[in-house]
Amino acid sequence: MIEATNLTKRYGKKTAVDDVTFTVEPGRVTGFLGPNGAGKSTTMRMIVGLDRPTAGRVRVNGRAYAEHRAPLAEVGTLLDAKAVHTGRTAYNHLLAMAATHGISKKRVAEVIEMTGLESVAGKRVGGFSLGMGQRLGIAAALLGDPQTLILDEPVNGLDPEGVLWVRNLVRFLASQGRTVLLSSHHMSEMAQTADHIIVLGRGKVIADAPVGEIVARAAGGAVVVRSPQAAALEEALRATSAAVTQTESDRLEVTGVPAERIGEIAEGAGIVLHELTPTNGSLESAYMQLTADEVEYHSENPLGHVAQEQGALR
Repeated sequence: MIEATNLTKRYGKKTAVDDVTFTVEPGRVTGFLGPNGAGKSTTMRMIVGLDRPTAGRVRVNGRAYAEHRAPLAEVGTLLDAKAVHTGRTAYNHLLAMAATHGISKKRVAEVIEMTGLESVAGKRVGGFSLGMGQRLGIAAALLGDPQTLILDEPVNGLDPEGVLWVRNLVRFLASQGRTVLLSSHHMSEMAQTADHIIVLGRGKVIADAPVGEIVARAAGGAVVVRSPQAAALEEALRATSAAVTQTESDRLEVTGVPAERIGEIAEGAGIVLHELTPTNGSLESAYMQLTADEVEYHSENPLGHVAQEQGALR
């Protein structure tokens, strides 16, 4: 279990993490989300004692990370897969880590096999691809067979098979009663992997709830309707509390009225329907809504400039 209480970190006048309180429970995968600069990395670094909090505290399995006699057996971390001696082989890198905690060579061999590194275990890490480096980082996190895992962007650089492997691995570990904190910008993957989500924005917790609840809260209840009499249907719907947007000549998106009521209105007006589909929200759309006002670094849409330039040339 990870317990953060009023956790705060300041760098001079900059507050990176602002009075954050949350609990990462065992037995489930908790996704840790937020825009760049939201404070995720700083929070994870404080959890494992790499940064000292300005205020507040964080406990892992009931203790501060530094108080654990055998940290690798308590907490496995992947914060920076590149933080390895590039001149060592994968096997020797893991063997050196194991030696600091009295972990057997047998366990080193087990995590190498578990992460699919057998064919490259004798190669120098400096020649590894991004994906193989990620696998080595995960192997290091698993080395002590820890009860708590903190993985930052573990699927970066992995092929589809590797992404599926990580998904199955973390869900299996959670099913064993372990605590899993998983940070990623891949929303579709997080939606399939995480049970619970914590979202940071500008150093504060802006959401802390099960995935389904967050998605449902932001879904908006839109209904897609197709009809050859779309204009007439739009007029009939606007007489109610519905908000209607025409997206194509025969297609409407309706909010504020359930699908059943839309069907009744259409039947009453003698309007033919070709489609009546309630839309499901996605974690990506929910995340974008949650963080719309929390993004510190905004990008302009380059296509807007292209459109303007093309219009000027006409």
